Amino acid sequence: MRKGLKKRIIAIIMSVLLILPLAACADTEVPQSSEEPMNKQDTEINQDTEINQDTEIKYDIEVDISDEYDMEESNLAAMNFAVRLLQMSSLHENKPGSVEKNILISPISVYLAMGMLENGAKGETLAQLEEVLGLNMGQINGFASEYMHQTSEDLKLANSIWYTNHERFTVEEFFIRNVKGYYDADIYEAAFDDATCRDINKWVEDKTDGMIKDILDEIPADAVMYLINALAFESTWEQKYEKSQVRDGVFYVGYDAVQEAQMMYSDEFLYLEDEDATGFIKYYAGKEYAFVALLPNEDTNVFNYIKNLSGKELKELLDNPIEVHVNAAIPQFKTEYKLEMKDVLKEMGIVDIFEESRADLSGLGCSTMGNLFVDRVIHKTFIELTPVGTKAGAATVIEVKDECAMIYEETKDVILDRPFVYMIIDCENNQPVFMGTMNNISE
Repeated sequence: MRKGLKKRIIAIIMSVLLILPLAACADTEVPQSSEEPMNKQDTEINQDTEINQDTEIKYDIEVDISDEYDMEESNLAAMNFAVRLLQMSSLHENKPGSVEKNILISPISVYLAMGMLENGAKGETLAQLEEVLGLNMGQINGFASEYMHQTSEDLKLANSIWYTNHERFTVEEFFIRNVKGYYDADIYEAAFDDATCRDINKWVEDKTDGMIKDILDEIPADAVMYLINALAFESTWEQKYEKSQVRDGVFYVGYDAVQEAQMMYSDEFLYLEDEDATGFIKYYAGKEYAFVALLPNEDTNVFNYIKNLSGKELKELLDNPIEVHVNAAIPQFKTEYKLEMKDVLKEMGIVDIFEESRADLSGLGCSTMGNLFVDRVIHKTFIELTPVGTKAGAATVIEVKDECAMIYEETKDVILDRPFVYMIIDCENNQPVFMGTMNNISE
């Protein structure tokens, strides 16, 4: 193995987490801490071009990484999650007998968003998250903190928490302190109206360098919190392609179907091979990130290859590339993808967070209108490969609601334009103090 390769394994793993699927081609304030005051920023900013920073809550928080945290163990857990998420997404999108679809997910984006959510979960809800994510709260917080500090300028990671200022909702300070301290999350208290929807979309667009737009269509009346991760990756190839290396070619989409493609040819020197696929590693400038390609053998389609893959096997494959000359070719392409991951995550074993009566997200906060639960997990991605390099962006939005939906689901009209009964009651005992009928308002 090339000297220093193992030092870059985290970077390679990140590249796979991001790009592996290419092979498938209340007026309530935050409770104040006596030790660390939390103050809102007073600066007014034009909302047409900037996020309304009046809604942002500023914190000065330091946290300690858990002694039980281990980066190697955590990387394997994240890898296992990445492979399972790809498997379940592929299964969800490619039904039997249908044409296989392109899939592009960013497991690390989903992993960090779900990690934030884990800080607000309790009981069986927490147990399910820990089982699927493979790490307990202390471990995933340590992983998130170290991971975010390891990234170079090629990869920009950002997290944010948005919660309603409606008086029915009270946010839990422990949760806010953890997501701010470990995930460096921006914290916003907002009206959860159309302006907030625009602000959230603007935040995501900014943090993904314009690659992910309009991720949120609306903010439902019963939404109380959004947990968001966004990332942007942009880097040039270590060896950029010359014009002579980009030639017309074809891409086979089936036994009898081909597409015209611009193929980028190069010589690579890190070869990958397992029983069912071959591939290579191609570095980006600085060798902190790399593009990884895995081509299933002709008797194994992409769907079946993904289905039989495991996180442990993938990590072993990436840890042990073979130094040999590789004649490589990559099609030039650009694609974007969006998936609502509720069903995917339920298939993976995260079930209770989506059930109104069973979810225990009391660590996030509480609502006078009912239990908190997750309604949507929206995931959106973008990638573009050119002879110069790669641009990719992703965002994950977790939408938390309370049970007040029943209040907003329909509107009733009560127009007192004919005789009616009225009263004044004692609210403590619900006893009428006055009662009457109104039959003629002219008397």
